[in-house]
Amino acid sequence: MASWSPENATKAYISTLKMERKENEPNSAEFISALAAGNNAQVMVIACAEKLVINNILALVAAAHQTGGSVTCILPSSDNLQSAKRELKSDAKFVNFIVGNASQVLANSNYKDADFLLIDCNIQDYEQIMRQIQATREAKKGGVVVGFNAFCKGSTWQWSGLRTHLLPIGDGLLVTRIDRNLSKDLQQKGGVKKSNWIVKVDKCTGEEHVFRVRSSQRKLQAAV
Repeated sequence: MASWSPENATKAYISTLKMERKENEPNSAEFISALAAGNNAQVMVIACAEKLVINNILALVAAAHQTGGSVTCILPSSDNLQSAKRELKSDAKFVNFIVGNASQVLANSNYKDADFLLIDCNIQDYEQIMRQIQATREAKKGGVVVGFNAFCKGSTWQWSGLRTHLLPIGDGLLVTRIDRNLSKDLQQKGGVKKSNWIVKVDKCTGEEHVFRVRSSQRKLQAAV
């Protein structure tokens, strides 16, 4: 992945604002677009759950316009495919659609070179997909992996990715930058501790509190 481009990031951010199907305040789609374009991503892949987030697909389309890259969208069913094309309208021509199991599709050699992956945390085998992606990128190349709808995953989850950050943007973004060289260095120094992300909701106010706890073995549970 090339060096950071502030110009691409800014243009993609603005383009996404203009492309969104609903007029609202800036949300996670703009951040995703700027992150992909700023990193000059060339092969972008989004894996969707049953409930589509069209603005996130548009975010990658906007980023691809800036970087000259490609966008592939993995959908779970043919019904989702028709719905996506209908909602994307003319922008659908910029997306390569695939219907199938996200884990199996991403294991295909055609997508192992993806340098920006956007995964819906509502996908049933989301954690398995993330581990699969991490293993592939560490062995071959680096990249950026973003999980969206992170808060919808539940009150507690565990992820052992490198340089992972949970951002309170939209419904939560779990951002992991996988650096091949960094991964090797950390493994030689004894490995990486697991990151336990805990989301606890205040029953009185409804506020969400996000905690990150590092633990080498234990998986923490949060009472909601």
